[in-house]
Amino acid sequence: MEQRKTFDDLVKLMDRLRDPGGCPWDREQNLATIKTYFLEEVYEAVEAIDENDGPGVIEELGDVLFEVVFLARLAREQGWGDVYEAVHLVHEKLVRRHPHVFGDAAVENSGQVVDQWQKIKGEERKEKGKKRASVLDGVPQVLPPLLQALRISQRAVAKGFEWPDLDGVIEKHTEEVRELTEAVKDGLPREKAEEELGDILFTLVNVARWMKLDPHAGLMRSMRKFRRRFGYMEDRLAENDKEMEACTLDELESLWTNAKKELG
Repeated sequence: MEQRKTFDDLVKLMDRLRDPGGCPWDREQNLATIKTYFLEEVYEAVEAIDENDGPGVIEELGDVLFEVVFLARLAREQGWGDVYEAVHLVHEKLVRRHPHVFGDAAVENSGQVVDQWQKIKGEERKEKGKKRASVLDGVPQVLPPLLQALRISQRAVAKGFEWPDLDGVIEKHTEEVRELTEAVKDGLPREKAEEELGDILFTLVNVARWMKLDPHAGLMRSMRKFRRRFGYMEDRLAENDKEMEACTLDELESLWTNAKKELG
Protein backbone atom coordinates (compact mmCIF):
# COMPACT_ATOMS: atom_id res chain seq x y z
CA MET A 1 0.00 0.00 0.00
CA GLU A 2 1.34 3.43 -0.98
CA GLN A 3 2.41 5.53 1.98
CA ARG A 4 0.04 8.39 2.67
CA LYS A 5 1.45 11.77 1.67
CA THR A 6 1.90 14.50 4.27
CA PHE A 7 1.69 18.27 4.35
CA ASP A 8 5.47 18.42 4.04
CA ASP A 9 5.27 16.33 0.87
CA LEU A 10 2.85 18.86 -0.63
CA VAL A 11 5.21 21.73 0.20
CA LYS A 12 8.12 19.85 -1.40
CA LEU A 13 6.00 19.15 -4.50
CA MET A 14 5.22 22.85 -4.79
CA ASP A 15 8.91 23.70 -4.53
CA ARG A 16 9.72 21.17 -7.26
CA LEU A 17 7.13 22.75 -9.57
CA ARG A 18 8.28 26.29 -8.87
CA ASP A 19 12.05 25.83 -8.71
CA PRO A 20 14.30 26.12 -11.80
CA GLY A 21 13.71 23.13 -14.04
CA GLY A 22 10.16 22.76 -12.75
CA CYS A 23 6.88 23.29 -14.58
CA PRO A 24 6.87 26.24 -17.04
CA TRP A 25 3.21 27.04 -16.25
CA ASP A 26 3.71 27.03 -12.47
CA ARG A 27 6.86 29.14 -12.81
CA GLU A 28 4.93 31.79 -14.78
CA GLN A 29 2.26 32.32 -12.12
CA ASN A 30 2.12 35.19 -9.63
CA LEU A 31 0.01 36.21 -6.64
CA ALA A 32 -2.67 37.82 -8.83
CA THR A 33 -3.17 34.76 -11.05
CA ILE A 34 -3.14 32.20 -8.24
CA LYS A 35 -5.51 34.38 -6.20
CA THR A 36 -8.14 33.75 -8.86
CA TYR A 37 -7.58 29.98 -8.86
CA PHE A 38 -7.70 30.02 -5.06
CA LEU A 39 -11.15 31.64 -5.12
CA GLU A 40 -12.39 29.14 -7.72
CA GLU A 41 -11.22 26.19 -5.64
CA VAL A 42 -12.89 27.60 -2.52
CA TYR A 43 -16.19 27.93 -4.38
CA GLU A 44 -15.87 24.37 -5.69
CA ALA A 45 -15.33 23.15 -2.14
CA VAL A 46 -18.41 25.07 -1.00
CA GLU A 47 -20.43 23.54 -3.83
CA ALA A 48 -19.36 20.05 -2.76
CA ILE A 49 -20.41 20.86 0.80
CA ASP A 50 -23.81 22.12 -0.41
CA GLU A 51 -24.27 18.90 -2.38
CA ASN A 52 -23.29 16.81 0.67
CA ASP A 53 -20.68 15.10 -1.51
CA GLY A 54 -18.34 13.62 1.11
CA PRO A 55 -15.54 12.39 -1.20
CA GLY A 56 -15.90 15.57 -3.24
CA VAL A 57 -15.48 17.73 -0.15
CA ILE A 58 -12.22 16.00 0.76
CA GLU A 59 -10.88 16.25 -2.79
CA GLU A 60 -11.80 19.93 -3.12
CA LEU A 61 -10.26 20.73 0.26
CA GLY A 62 -7.04 19.23 -1.09
CA ASP A 63 -7.24 21.59 -4.06
CA VAL A 64 -7.79 24.55 -1.73
CA LEU A 65 -4.84 23.48 0.39
CA PHE A 66 -2.61 23.29 -2.69
CA GLU A 67 -3.53 26.85 -3.66
CA VAL A 68 -2.70 27.96 -0.11
CA VAL A 69 0.71 26.29 -0.39
CA PHE A 70 1.19 27.91 -3.82
CA LEU A 71 0.35 31.37 -2.47
CA ALA A 72 2.65 30.80 0.49
CA ARG A 73 5.50 29.86 -1.85
CA LEU A 74 4.94 33.09 -3.79
CA ALA A 75 4.87 35.03 -0.52
CA ARG A 76 8.17 33.42 0.48
CA GLU A 77 9.69 34.62 -2.78
CA GLN A 78 8.62 38.14 -1.79
CA GLY A 79 10.35 37.75 1.56
CA TRP A 80 7.09 37.83 3.50
CA GLY A 81 7.43 34.47 5.23
CA ASP A 82 6.51 30.89 4.38
CA VAL A 83 3.64 28.48 4.86
CA TYR A 84 5.08 27.20 8.15
CA GLU A 85 5.08 30.70 9.55
CA ALA A 86 1.44 31.02 8.47
CA VAL A 87 0.64 27.78 10.34
CA HIS A 88 2.50 29.06 13.42
CA LEU A 89 0.73 32.43 13.39
CA VAL A 90 -2.76 31.01 13.02
CA HIS A 91 -2.09 28.43 15.74
CA GLU A 92 -0.95 31.15 18.15
CA LYS A 93 -3.89 33.35 17.22
CA LEU A 94 -6.47 30.62 17.80
CA VAL A 95 -5.01 29.75 21.20
CA ARG A 96 -4.97 33.44 22.14
CA ARG A 97 -8.58 33.96 21.04
CA HIS A 98 -9.88 30.93 22.93
CA PRO A 99 -8.94 31.79 26.52
CA HIS A 100 -12.04 29.90 27.69
CA VAL A 101 -10.45 26.71 26.29
CA PHE A 102 -6.72 27.30 26.74
CA GLY A 103 -6.86 29.71 29.67
CA ASP A 104 -8.90 30.70 32.71
CA ALA A 105 -11.66 32.72 31.03
CA ALA A 106 -15.25 31.57 31.38
CA VAL A 107 -18.12 31.90 28.91
CA GLU A 108 -21.71 30.70 29.14
CA ASN A 109 -22.73 30.58 25.48
CA SER A 110 -21.57 31.05 21.89
CA GLY A 111 -22.68 34.68 21.91
CA GLN A 112 -20.19 35.45 24.67
CA VAL A 113 -17.53 33.59 22.68
CA VAL A 114 -18.11 35.92 19.72
CA ASP A 115 -18.01 39.03 21.93
CA GLN A 116 -14.79 37.83 23.54
CA TRP A 117 -13.29 37.09 20.11
CA GLN A 118 -14.06 40.61 18.84
CA LYS A 119 -12.65 42.18 22.00
CA ILE A 120 -9.38 40.24 21.66
CA LYS A 121 -9.14 41.18 17.97
CA GLY A 122 -9.52 44.83 18.93
CA GLU A 123 -6.76 44.53 21.52
CA GLU A 124 -4.50 42.87 18.93
CA ARG A 125 -5.04 45.72 16.47
CA LYS A 126 -4.14 48.29 19.17
CA GLU A 127 -0.94 46.42 19.97
CA LYS A 128 0.00 46.50 16.28
CA GLY A 129 -0.81 50.20 16.07
CA LYS A 130 -3.71 49.55 13.72
CA LYS A 131 -6.95 51.41 14.25
CA ARG A 132 -10.00 51.15 12.00
CA ALA A 133 -11.92 54.30 11.19
CA SER A 134 -15.12 52.26 11.24
CA VAL A 135 -16.19 48.92 12.67
CA LEU A 136 -17.36 48.09 9.14
CA ASP A 137 -13.81 48.32 7.80
CA GLY A 138 -13.25 44.78 9.06
CA VAL A 139 -15.67 43.40 6.46
CA PRO A 140 -13.71 42.58 3.27
CA GLN A 141 -15.20 44.27 0.21
CA VAL A 142 -14.31 41.25 -1.93
CA LEU A 143 -16.80 39.03 -0.09
CA PRO A 144 -19.80 37.86 -2.15
CA PRO A 145 -22.46 40.61 -1.87
CA LEU A 146 -24.98 38.59 0.17
CA LEU A 147 -22.38 37.51 2.71
CA GLN A 148 -20.88 41.01 2.82
CA ALA A 149 -24.34 42.47 3.48
CA LEU A 150 -24.90 40.00 6.32
CA ARG A 151 -21.54 40.75 7.94
CA ILE A 152 -22.06 44.53 7.63
CA SER A 153 -25.49 44.18 9.22
CA GLN A 154 -24.10 42.06 12.06
CA ARG A 155 -21.34 44.62 12.75
CA ALA A 156 -23.84 47.48 12.83
CA VAL A 157 -26.19 45.57 15.13
CA ALA A 158 -23.33 44.84 17.52
CA LYS A 159 -23.10 48.62 17.99
CA GLY A 160 -26.82 48.91 18.76
CA PHE A 161 -27.99 50.03 15.30
CA GLU A 162 -31.00 47.73 15.08
CA TRP A 163 -34.75 47.62 14.51
CA PRO A 164 -36.84 47.00 17.65
CA ASP A 165 -38.48 43.91 16.18
CA LEU A 166 -38.95 41.78 13.04
CA ASP A 167 -42.06 43.74 12.07
CA GLY A 168 -39.91 46.85 11.78
CA VAL A 169 -37.53 45.12 9.37
CA ILE A 170 -40.39 43.80 7.22
CA GLU A 171 -42.00 47.26 7.19
CA LYS A 172 -38.67 48.68 5.98
CA HIS A 173 -38.53 46.05 3.26
CA THR A 174 -42.05 46.96 2.11
CA GLU A 175 -41.02 50.61 2.03
CA GLU A 176 -38.00 49.82 -0.15
CA VAL A 177 -40.13 47.80 -2.59
CA ARG A 178 -42.48 50.78 -2.89
CA GLU A 179 -39.56 53.13 -3.55
CA LEU A 180 -38.25 50.89 -6.34
CA THR A 181 -41.69 50.72 -7.93
CA GLU A 182 -41.97 54.51 -7.81
CA ALA A 183 -38.44 54.90 -9.20
CA VAL A 184 -39.33 52.73 -12.20
CA LYS A 185 -42.65 54.50 -12.78
CA ASP A 186 -40.95 57.89 -12.59
CA GLY A 187 -38.37 56.83 -15.14
CA LEU A 188 -35.44 57.54 -12.85
CA PRO A 189 -31.90 56.80 -14.13
CA ARG A 190 -30.77 53.17 -14.18
CA GLU A 191 -28.22 53.76 -11.41
CA LYS A 192 -30.91 55.12 -9.09
CA ALA A 193 -33.20 52.17 -9.82
CA GLU A 194 -30.33 49.75 -9.14
CA GLU A 195 -29.63 51.52 -5.87
CA GLU A 196 -33.26 51.07 -4.83
CA LEU A 197 -33.04 47.39 -5.80
CA GLY A 198 -29.92 47.11 -3.64
CA ASP A 199 -31.85 48.58 -0.70
CA ILE A 200 -34.48 45.86 -1.13
CA LEU A 201 -31.86 43.13 -1.15
CA PHE A 202 -30.12 44.59 1.90
CA THR A 203 -33.34 44.71 3.91
CA LEU A 204 -34.07 41.10 2.88
CA VAL A 205 -30.69 40.12 4.30
CA ASN A 206 -31.73 41.77 7.55
CA VAL A 207 -35.03 39.88 7.52
CA ALA A 208 -33.00 36.67 7.17
CA ARG A 209 -30.72 37.72 10.03
CA TRP A 210 -33.68 38.39 12.31
CA MET A 211 -35.12 34.96 11.47
CA LYS A 212 -31.68 33.31 11.95
CA LEU A 213 -31.65 32.19 8.32
CA ASP A 214 -28.70 32.10 5.93
CA PRO A 215 -29.59 34.28 2.89
CA HIS A 216 -26.79 32.76 0.80
CA ALA A 217 -27.93 29.20 1.53
CA GLY A 218 -31.55 30.16 0.83
CA LEU A 219 -30.71 31.67 -2.55
CA MET A 220 -28.52 28.71 -3.48
CA ARG A 221 -31.37 26.29 -2.72
CA SER A 222 -33.77 28.35 -4.80
CA MET A 223 -31.37 28.41 -7.75
CA ARG A 224 -30.80 24.66 -7.57
CA LYS A 225 -34.55 24.15 -7.47
CA PHE A 226 -35.02 26.41 -10.49
CA ARG A 227 -32.30 24.53 -12.40
CA ARG A 228 -34.05 21.18 -11.75
CA ARG A 229 -37.44 22.45 -12.81
CA PHE A 230 -36.13 24.26 -15.87
CA GLY A 231 -34.19 21.15 -16.89
CA TYR A 232 -37.41 19.13 -16.56
CA MET A 233 -39.14 21.54 -18.94
CA GLU A 234 -36.30 21.28 -21.46
CA ASP A 235 -36.40 17.48 -21.32
CA ARG A 236 -40.17 17.31 -21.87
CA LEU A 237 -39.95 19.70 -24.81
CA ALA A 238 -37.04 17.76 -26.33
CA GLU A 239 -39.09 14.56 -26.13
CA ASN A 240 -41.68 16.26 -28.34
CA ASP A 241 -39.15 17.93 -30.67
CA LYS A 242 -40.34 21.33 -29.60
CA GLU A 243 -38.42 24.50 -28.86
CA MET A 244 -39.19 26.53 -25.75
CA GLU A 245 -39.30 29.73 -27.79
CA ALA A 246 -42.19 28.30 -29.81
CA CYS A 247 -44.37 27.64 -26.76
CA THR A 248 -47.15 29.87 -25.53
CA LEU A 249 -47.06 31.24 -21.99
CA ASP A 250 -49.88 28.85 -21.06
CA GLU A 251 -47.86 25.87 -22.30
CA LEU A 252 -44.81 26.97 -20.37
CA GLU A 253 -46.88 27.52 -17.24
CA SER A 254 -48.31 24.01 -17.58
CA LEU A 255 -44.83 22.51 -17.93
CA TRP A 256 -43.62 24.47 -14.90
CA THR A 257 -46.59 23.29 -12.83
CA ASN A 258 -45.85 19.67 -13.76
CA ALA A 259 -42.19 20.17 -12.86
CA LYS A 260 -43.22 21.46 -9.43
CA LYS A 261 -45.53 18.46 -8.90
CA GLU A 262 -42.92 15.88 -9.92
CA LEU A 263 -39.78 17.44 -8.49
CA GLY A 264 -41.12 19.48 -5.62
